[in-house]
Amino acid sequence: MTSSSALTDEIRALYAEEGRPAALVGWFRRTAVLVPSDSQDGLWSAEYGGIRWIHAFTDEAALGRFALAQGADGTTDGTTDWTYRTVLGARLLDVVVPAVGVPAGVALDVGGPQPVLFPPVAGIVPDAYAVDADVDADTDADTDADTESAV
Repeated sequence: MTSSSALTDEIRALYAEEGRPAALVGWFRRTAVLVPSDSQDGLWSAEYGGIRWIHAFTDEAALGRFALAQGADGTTDGTTDWTYRTVLGARLLDVVVPAVGVPAGVALDVGGPQPVLFPPVAGIVPDAYAVDADVDADTDADTDADTESAV
């Protein structure tokens, strides 16, 4: 497990158009992030574009800014009294996303100056839960069927 500084450095590089997407995913997987709890003590999430986005934050200040934007009472240092869990990025992508039961991804530092989305696609989440995995499988099957019928 690493501190969020390597992850935030990679995010800054991405926004400076010098980032390496694969490295960003790697740093996210190795970093413990903060995931706020919802009113039922589940993980805070929202649906957008047909995807369930689990919200995660690199630090308490980022979580605090989000909480303030949601109407929570915060302190002057940008933190709030919201409850949250510390979860390894890999656990979110490999365990939590598949458990959601619908297409899901992770929205990191949403509402902040440099948000990052980790969508449910191959290479980020397990292939069985990637929304693009079925498209590739169907395309290959169609190609194989066309080849066989032409022979």
